[in-house]
Amino acid sequence: MSATSLRLVAHGHTAALRQARFGGNDSLDEGGRRAALAQSPAGAGRREGDPVACLSSPAAAAVETAEVLGLAPTIEAALADCDYGDWSGRPLAEIAAERPDALREWLSTPDAAPHGGESIVAVRQRVGRWLDAQRDVGRRVTAVTHPLVIRVALVHALDLPLATYRQFDVAPLAIVRLTGQGPRWRLRLDAAPAYG
Repeated sequence: MSATSLRLVAHGHTAALRQARFGGNDSLDEGGRRAALAQSPAGAGRREGDPVACLSSPAAAAVETAEVLGLAPTIEAALADCDYGDWSGRPLAEIAAERPDALREWLSTPDAAPHGGESIVAVRQRVGRWLDAQRDVGRRVTAVTHPLVIRVALVHALDLPLATYRQFDVAPLAIVRLTGQGPRWRLRLDAAPAYG
């Protein structure tokens, strides 16, 4: 059986990301759309080795990112962002001012969900089940999702302690490559382009 090649792509910038708001269902902002277009192989058509499947979080920004990149996404609920409960759409600074103890608890305790939504433990369970199911499918897959989902996926794939998810910095349009065959995932780091 051939290995699964999985590209996890963080969706482009949204107003919520730029304003440090929890979740929401924003579309790409103009800068996010331009940046995604700059990464798209526009006019080049399908290249050999391009993914045969594209999965996307249900969020508008993820679907739009996939489409701008020239992919035809299929919605995958497991790739949804964390359910932030009553914090959804609200700025981090506002929550920090109104409920500092709850925010501190959420940031320091992976199984806490003071907002009434999902804990980080619950996100890892959801994303981990999906990731485990992808490992031996033997195909090339691109999954467009949220930075937090990618961070948690990395923790799961590399079998790291959950608290380490905070140590991964996943920027909009970042691409993380995983190869899976058998019981483990491998993280693939591509060579950086030459800078003049």
